[in-house]
Amino acid sequence: MTYPEITPAVFLERPNRFIARVHLDGKTETVHVKNTGRCRELLQPGASVFLTAPGTPGRKTKYDLIAVEKDGGGLFNIDSQAPNAAVREWLSAEGFDIVTPEYRYGDSRIDFYMEKGGDRYLLEVKGCTLAIDGVGYFPDAPTERGVKHIRELMKAQKEGFQAAIAFVIQTEGVTEVRPNAATHPAFAQALEEAKEAGVKVIFLPCRITPERLTVREDVHWRD
Repeated sequence: MTYPEITPAVFLERPNRFIARVHLDGKTETVHVKNTGRCRELLQPGASVFLTAPGTPGRKTKYDLIAVEKDGGGLFNIDSQAPNAAVREWLSAEGFDIVTPEYRYGDSRIDFYMEKGGDRYLLEVKGCTLAIDGVGYFPDAPTERGVKHIRELMKAQKEGFQAAIAFVIQTEGVTEVRPNAATHPAFAQALEEAKEAGVKVIFLPCRITPERLTVREDVHWRD
């Protein structure tokens, strides 16, 4: 996915999970943070950040904060909507006959429903912005919704779907995501049970620039 225009700034503080204050053009600007996760290891005072201005009428903030340069750790896209957009682009090149986003299944909306060669697929997407020593971890905050989605995927697998969960890695140099059991043990347990039940776990390394988040060209569904 591509952002139409990027503005660099310097991070100052995050008063709550929805907004941040940045230094931009010689003044302090309040911006919307497009990620409700903690991102504590990324959003540090003085960090270089990147903003986009969606131009939505009636907004209280002009800019969205969508990426941050971690000191010594590379560029991270932290836009929680970007992984689904990147996966939709990726799936369009993977030869599926049908790709339907926001598919209603059970009591949830699963991110993607696909069909190929008579098989039905359900794919849930999770963005990973926490990396430690070259390994990604998810989640960075407890996610009961994430556990619910895993349970739905397990049910779908039993009912004949090819169910999968894809972790979109929102930084470069990381190829593996592990469950963050210290932060949310229930998610880690549910993911392990899902793998035992046949749910596929996919890691999607990406190419990152301030303007773009794209799944790497050498990553394919069949791998």
